[in-house]
Amino acid sequence: MTAGTALVTGANRGIGRAVAAELLGRGLDVVVTARDPQDARAAAAGLGPGTRWCALDTTDADSVRRAAEAAGPLDVLVCNAGVLLDARTDPLTVPLELAERTLKVNLLGTWRVIQEFVPRMTGRGRGHVLIVSSGTTAEFGGRLFAGAPGYSLSKSALNGLTTMLAEQTEGTGVRVNAVNPGRVRTRMMPGQQQLPEEAARFIADVALLPHDGPTGRFYAEQR
Repeated sequence: MTAGTALVTGANRGIGRAVAAELLGRGLDVVVTARDPQDARAAAAGLGPGTRWCALDTTDADSVRRAAEAAGPLDVLVCNAGVLLDARTDPLTVPLELAERTLKVNLLGTWRVIQEFVPRMTGRGRGHVLIVSSGTTAEFGGRLFAGAPGYSLSKSALNGLTTMLAEQTEGTGVRVNAVNPGRVRTRMMPGQQQLPEEAARFIADVALLPHDGPTGRFYAEQR
């Protein structure tokens, strides 16, 4: 795939913004989204020509629907928006409201976006959905991390959702995969060494795999 349109959720900063920039540099038109319309507009302006923006709050069904209508046909959907609220806790003492908020954004928010956008993709007979996941999960040879229990469970559930959706969309021309870019220096994890731009290159490589490439896979950066 050398051209087309991609939409990235949570694209106003960090990994999402870097992925949007990388895809733009590879010749795609890019729609950047963020919960706050001012943040989305500023990110699009900073990225330059070939970039559009939409407000998209993954926890709000009406916001997601409006974004899908405004974005139009997509070739790539990168589900990146997420939160890390329960770092340095444990399963026995973590405030469950933090776990609830985490699952609401990371799992249900992503699921809501997919339910809105993927039927539009299958209707066109092509597209690639890429879910930004984590290595702190139980699937695909990983291990759940008890030091951020809500976050880890949300990402593990996203990996399970990936495999279900891949099976559901088999034969439609739409592929659904998950990607773990590794630990990245963002506002969530400021002490990491890998820069968002480095992670974005790997994510873009996976996002732009050939149209007949694998589905239901988990791609992990090896560092």
